[in-house]
Amino acid sequence: MTSPTESSSALRAQLRVRAEAWAERQRLPHFKSLGKTPTVLFETAADGSLHGNFHPLSWRAIQSDPSWAKRLEKRHSQTMTLPVERRKTARELDSSNSSDTLLMNCFCFPGAAERILAGLGLPPTTSAPEFGYHPRLELLSGGEDATEVDMRLGSLLVEAKLTERSFTTSPKTHVSRYRQLNDVFSIDSLPGDESHYFSYQLIRNVLAAASAGAHFLVLIDARRPDLRQEWEAVRAAIRDQSLAERCGLRTWQQVAAAAPEELRVFLDQKYGIVADP
Repeated sequence: MTSPTESSSALRAQLRVRAEAWAERQRLPHFKSLGKTPTVLFETAADGSLHGNFHPLSWRAIQSDPSWAKRLEKRHSQTMTLPVERRKTARELDSSNSSDTLLMNCFCFPGAAERILAGLGLPPTTSAPEFGYHPRLELLSGGEDATEVDMRLGSLLVEAKLTERSFTTSPKTHVSRYRQLNDVFSIDSLPGDESHYFSYQLIRNVLAAASAGAHFLVLIDARRPDLRQEWEAVRAAIRDQSLAERCGLRTWQQVAAAAPEELRVFLDQKYGIVADP
């Protein structure tokens, strides 16, 4: 069985080859991170008209919406892996491995969100996507947690993943702060060890969906069966069947199948995401 690290590394390698070919073919400004297995990072064109990590139509839509454009400002979290001259200017969404970029490419593309929701069998909405949503989960102490969900779209909360190794791990003492934890989950069934819960991000997001009466969707690449297994372990621990039915998983390949043709071609060429038949 392929380990999560091996699965993540294999996908990173595929995306690196795709990104390099995409950059050369389109003559896009880009650079690489340092190290033996560098990541390709794209830059905004000098006139601001395009960014190699985004489909041109998605890019224009993002630039025209101040709340979407603000998401682009996230500083790169691993600056020491970058060339010195790029460390002040590089952004998280410049990376060809960024799941946030992939999410915005799909849901900011004009007319795509409605089609994708319908194709995935998810609740329709006329609301615009909100990226970096904070549901403000209640804590036993009476305060609120600063949890961030990748996207809210109407009554749907979305956690997007691509090459990330896991949904992260957190000490049980930290997770146990959530007021609804024992109501929402059979905690003895949650994946973990003596001192930590695994898949912490999924636990938080299911709690957010429970608190808001919302639907929750995990988006992963079909080339990452390890992430699917992580999700299935968390979903199995949900107490309420109606909540479990509102929480599900889809793949980027399924998103591509529901997407407009021009976006589908882009996902294939840049990411190797081939639409499920």
